[in-house]
Amino acid sequence: MTEEKQKGFQMTGRKVLIIAVSSFGVILAANLTLAFNAVSTFPGLEVDNSFVASQNFNQELAEQLALGWDVKARHEDGVLTLSITDPEGQPVRVAHLDAVLGAATHVRDDQTPDFRFQEGAYRAPVELGPGNWNIRMHAVAADGTEFRQRVVLHLR
Repeated sequence: MTEEKQKGFQMTGRKVLIIAVSSFGVILAANLTLAFNAVSTFPGLEVDNSFVASQNFNQELAEQLALGWDVKARHEDGVLTLSITDPEGQPVRVAHLDAVLGAATHVRDDQTPDFRFQEGAYRAPVELGPGNWNIRMHAVAADGTEFRQRVVLHLR
């Protein structure tokens, strides 16, 4: 066959280069998008200085475990309930309670519920949608012992 009669598709070096560059461009764009979303939604650090926090970790953990508290959370009818019980299952009334409620994946929707001790538990009016929520709580016992815990709340 002569060149004049051959009119089909021809793979040239230029076409191969365009396909390769386009493919890597799509992969690079996807990776950059995913990396940007991961970094922009990361909640951040748990502590400012991990070395300093580690110096007292074992002592604080032992003190916290000695309290024997059990913490459970639930959300029903627009009310978030945080139950803190002692080893005998009795409700615990703490000297001070701070908590931050937020989604597990980002800090955009973080809120600080206004907990009130009612009927043996801490309750706060909070509207939550379905998903995986974290309650990062900090309580102080009557004797001054600090208690920190992240309580996971799954809503369907």
